Amino acid sequence: MTDIDISYNSKKENIYDIAKKIGICDIIPYGNYLGKIDYKKYMSKKCGKLILTTSINPTPYGEGKTTLAIGINDAMRSLGKNSLAVLREPSMGPVFGVKGGATGGGYSQVVPMEDINLHFTGDMHAITSANNLLSSIIDNHIHQGNSLNIDSNKILFKRCLDVNDRALREVKLNNRLEHFTITAASEIMAILCLSNDLEDLRKRLNNILVGYTYDDKAIYVRDLKCVDSLLIVLKDAIKPNLVQSLENNPVIIHGGPFANIAHGCNSIIATKLGLSLSDYVITEAGFGADLGAEKFFDIKCRNNITPDLVIINVTIKALKHNGYAPKEEINIPNIDYIKKGISNLDKHIDNMKKYCSNILVVLNKYKTDTLDEINFIKEHVEGLNVPFEVSDAYNQGSVGAIDVAKKIIELCENKNNFKFLYNLDLPIKDKINKICTEIYGANSINYTNLAEEKINEINNLGQNNLPICIAKTQYSLSDNPKLLGNPKDFAVEVKNVELKSGAGFIVVFLGSIIDMPALSKTPAYLNMKIDDNEKIEGLF
Repeated sequence: MTDIDISYNSKKENIYDIAKKIGICDIIPYGNYLGKIDYKKYMSKKCGKLILTTSINPTPYGEGKTTLAIGINDAMRSLGKNSLAVLREPSMGPVFGVKGGATGGGYSQVVPMEDINLHFTGDMHAITSANNLLSSIIDNHIHQGNSLNIDSNKILFKRCLDVNDRALREVKLNNRLEHFTITAASEIMAILCLSNDLEDLRKRLNNILVGYTYDDKAIYVRDLKCVDSLLIVLKDAIKPNLVQSLENNPVIIHGGPFANIAHGCNSIIATKLGLSLSDYVITEAGFGADLGAEKFFDIKCRNNITPDLVIINVTIKALKHNGYAPKEEINIPNIDYIKKGISNLDKHIDNMKKYCSNILVVLNKYKTDTLDEINFIKEHVEGLNVPFEVSDAYNQGSVGAIDVAKKIIELCENKNNFKFLYNLDLPIKDKINKICTEIYGANSINYTNLAEEKINEINNLGQNNLPICIAKTQYSLSDNPKLLGNPKDFAVEVKNVELKSGAGFIVVFLGSIIDMPALSKTPAYLNMKIDDNEKIEGLF
């Protein structure tokens, strides 16, 4: 059966019953199987163990990081542990593009997957609407007399939409050119995910840098006196969403920033709520550890969040791909390709050791994997003094992740010795250098004139003591998607730098990365169908 067939055929429980399993007695229902949580009622000083699931660099074959996180949570609860998975929301752009949905797969899914992958509880729409309301307010202010003296050619805040649409990369408005971002890369998305409560959301929204006046004075949202209108649009979106796995275990899903062009983590509110409600929280960070995990640590964890264990997800297909195996040979047993590609895993292990001492490598098993291939990877990883387990949650659900869950429980008794990669007081270029040389392995960094100008602007605003959010390709440790494995002797190019003063970080664009993706020649929507009974096919 396909993923969506499995979802349709699952026996789902009412969301009220799911909520009771984690001590919530007043869920806000969105139909029978989705709900929102009034998080303020359930935040406490209790703090469970936090387990971050990350991965080696992603490939076109899919590594199943979300599948692994869901399977681990199901396995933990089957062992009688009070565990919660806390995940990101899917974006509709990739759902209709190449990537597809983000609700797990096989027998390790959250359901109803068709609702979660599409409109869900409306959070993406609320974020899009708040973002574009602010853009409308800015342009209306200019039209209605422009008392703030805003220069329309110096507006920094961009409109957004939750689609992959290359035509929106440059749009001609009446008074200027506009550039849309995808909603998952918008500053409003980042702000929602980094806010601790409604008051913090208000503060961060007020701090958004809108643009500059004709005499180069910075203009913020607070100058437009419109923050309450934005809060009204976002008042429900700030509440975390509750769903269930195929095995009827509670899962919180909230916030969906991309990791290649945003900070790649679910909301702080959802994570802290999960830690208040359970003894173990299984969370994830987008794409590979060079992006998602680095940002989880250096951006999200600066908000009083500390991981107890880091899981590095790996697949044999991904190792072969990083060993430059041709597509037609990916499913053919071949340890030579694995030997060439395992340097990618080695680099991610080395990177995670820069932050943590408690690390577990988990092989996400495919049916085409052979015992010889699995044993080779196991011996290699354990030779690095790192624990190793195999998960088959995709095919078996919780049963396939029991050994992983037992290892997690064991390892969570160890101290993790967490630390940040860099000090926030370092100059902007020094922080960029730390990430690019230590995490990516670059030996030099080149800056365009535009990037140099933007760094000087940020320094002049006195906002240089913020963390760095690198935007780059997810397919390589470098800024070149064709450089696989663990590339050496390469340079990276900083094309542009943007201050996200509301979110509280600085976005650094490397290589050819852009913040509005496009559809491919054969996108997923070509295989989607819906019948007269509203049953969907082809959604994955």
